[in-house]
Amino acid sequence: MSVSLRVLDDGAWVSVNDSRQVSVSELWRLDAPGFCACTVPDFVVENFQSVGVDGRTITANVYGQCIQCGETGIPGWVPVGRLKNGEYVDLDRENVVLPAHDGDET
Repeated sequence: MSVSLRVLDDGAWVSVNDSRQVSVSELWRLDAPGFCACTVPDFVVENFQSVGVDGRTITANVYGQCIQCGETGIPGWVPVGRLKNGEYVDLDRENVVLPAHDGDET
């Protein structure tokens, strides 16, 4: 079963099977000690650079900013959802998510 993953509208959306699923301006709590000095960065996504999949997990390389300290950049590949029976399932972004570091995505 194939699933179509794309970044739409100049990096504003992640599309799964031609349906906009994840948008910029969302606040994510990241476990990303290499991104900034904050214990758990509160990260606002400003742009999706690219989208991929690691097993059943949909990941995105995102650009954004920690609203605690102001650091900007790309923290790595961030999980944004999962595939279940070929359908998109949203992740609970209230929980802390662990980005994969550059080079960890296949």
